[in-house]
Amino acid sequence: MDIAQTAPTTVILAEDEASLYLQATTMRVWSPVGQTPQVRVDTQRDMVHFYGCLNLVNGEETAMKANTMNADTTVLFLEQVKQRYPDEPILLLWDRAKWHGGAAVREFLAANPRIEVMQFPPGSPDLNPQEHVWKLAREEVSHNHLLPKLPVLAEAFETHLMNSVFKSTFLDRYGYSSICPMFK
Repeated sequence: MDIAQTAPTTVILAEDEASLYLQATTMRVWSPVGQTPQVRVDTQRDMVHFYGCLNLVNGEETAMKANTMNADTTVLFLEQVKQRYPDEPILLLWDRAKWHGGAAVREFLAANPRIEVMQFPPGSPDLNPQEHVWKLAREEVSHNHLLPKLPVLAEAFETHLMNSVFKSTFLDRYGYSSICPMFK
């Protein structure tokens, strides 16, 4: 945890993207005997994408709706992250999505040296704490939902992300919580 020693005020974020469909995903649900719950089925494949990053120290989420996932949209999200943490150095952990390596992203990162990027190993979504945020938000908002329109569902999803705290034990597994207080 060199970052805890050399830059203890660094904001450590885990980033990822997800897509949300109007199609309800099903989960177990209680219902009276003989009354089968109705789950809405939408034959359309319309979707909205979300960029999100979890602050691994305090559990706060930064999220943004997007029509596409590409390098330009990634830069828009990075601008939002930069504005949320205007003075602190940022360590951004993310996967190896192709839009993370586009020219626009490389230019943005070169122009903003206080944002340092570290990539998760290939094929390891289980390591990314942001994946757990998506799972919890889907369980709360989009599983078994009855919302009739995708924009309404997307708004509920974004509201839940921005108004919830998602605790993560990711840093604890690497000794951050025991090391960091020594340098504050």
